[in-house]
Amino acid sequence: MEVESARPKGSEGNVWMVSAIILAAVIGNGVLPLAWAMAQLGWISGPLVMLFFFAVTVSTSFFISECYHQSHVEPTLGFQGAVRTYLGEIHVLMYRIVHGLNLFGLTIGDIIASSLSMMALMKFHCFDVNHGKDGCHMNINSFMIAIGFFQVFLSQIPAFDQLWQPFYVEPFLSFIYSTFLIALGIAKISETGELRGSLTGISIGTLSLFGKGKISRIFLAVGDIAFAYRDYSANTIFEVLQEKVESSPSELKKMKKAIMISSAFMTFLYMLCSCASYAAFGDHSTPRDLLADLGFGFSNLYNWLLVAANVALVIQCVGAYQVHSRALSDVIEDAVAKRFPTQITREIIIPSFRPYKLNLFRLVWRTIFALTTTLISMLLPFFNDVVGLIGALGFWPLTVYFPVQMYIEKNKIPKWSTKWILLQSMSVLCFIVSIAAAAGSIAGFVLDLETYKPFKKND
Repeated sequence: MEVESARPKGSEGNVWMVSAIILAAVIGNGVLPLAWAMAQLGWISGPLVMLFFFAVTVSTSFFISECYHQSHVEPTLGFQGAVRTYLGEIHVLMYRIVHGLNLFGLTIGDIIASSLSMMALMKFHCFDVNHGKDGCHMNINSFMIAIGFFQVFLSQIPAFDQLWQPFYVEPFLSFIYSTFLIALGIAKISETGELRGSLTGISIGTLSLFGKGKISRIFLAVGDIAFAYRDYSANTIFEVLQEKVESSPSELKKMKKAIMISSAFMTFLYMLCSCASYAAFGDHSTPRDLLADLGFGFSNLYNWLLVAANVALVIQCVGAYQVHSRALSDVIEDAVAKRFPTQITREIIIPSFRPYKLNLFRLVWRTIFALTTTLISMLLPFFNDVVGLIGALGFWPLTVYFPVQMYIEKNKIPKWSTKWILLQSMSVLCFIVSIAAAAGSIAGFVLDLETYKPFKKND
């Protein structure tokens, strides 16, 4: 997700301000599957895997910082311009494809997450009214359809993604549900009086990659953690650099400090949230989605905290969908407008208190896009599997490959030198991790599709 802000460059020297901007761009609903991932990996491997992603993201972010320093990249071209400057047009095409697929996947994840939380809210209302006498079975498809049509409406509001202002809204909402999840985990521990979980994670009796195998669950867990770090990518760091930091040696040092502070705080938050929930529920009871699947089995006060957390998540995902979808739609609309300038730019003036210019192409295209992502979400409403696949496919190219290759090119590191081998080894290792995570996600899809029936009640 690209950082949008109208702030002037007057405060670029403030390390804490830059750290806050980075955090505002990267903290999101990736925290939801982390407790489940921790349950698959256990108390030893879980934190170690998270620290691995922390180390990789900090390293590659440092690479981008150095690439930005004294570079000749046109500011308006963003990260794509940096790829073109250092790596050439073929890599630009690769970036466009990967980034586009990543954005498309994120829109699907936004719909699934918001629909699951909406359904959880309705279940809470049902249980509150019927006092648990009714099973309160619901169909998630109706919530997805409602959100899909709402997104069609929002997609026609000019500059809604900029009005959304991720710097102000998203971090506030993320802080709400992340803090509430930590509080709920601590409350559950206090209630039971014990710390649950195991050193090696859930034991299910088989190491098979397919079905309910331990290996497939481990790989999917790695993908879920990669998804949590997905936005801490080269693209995000480069946008912050161009908007907030001047290209000078002193500013470069400050930027590296900001990267370290923001990434450390993000990892601390992820660790605290996932560990508190895992310790509260243990190997077999940790929900796949901390908010939607947690249930309302607490005292009345904690139940309302869970309601507030779900509301915050729904609002965040609705806005995030617009940010992600418009970043993709703008590229396609600009390309079509260049090819058919006369036909595409036609607008109809709709009289009102403030006359609205309706672009027919934008109306049709964005409606089709919203309905398509909604339909895919209805066919594959598996949040863990979807985010695991997004994390697997997006982490290596966006967070590792492009920064490493640009760093090598900028510094003219000799091929087969020790430094070159170390950098390429890190890239290859992350590539292998991404492939494994993708395999785990696909195995998860296969397993879930054995019991899920699209367009029917599955709850």
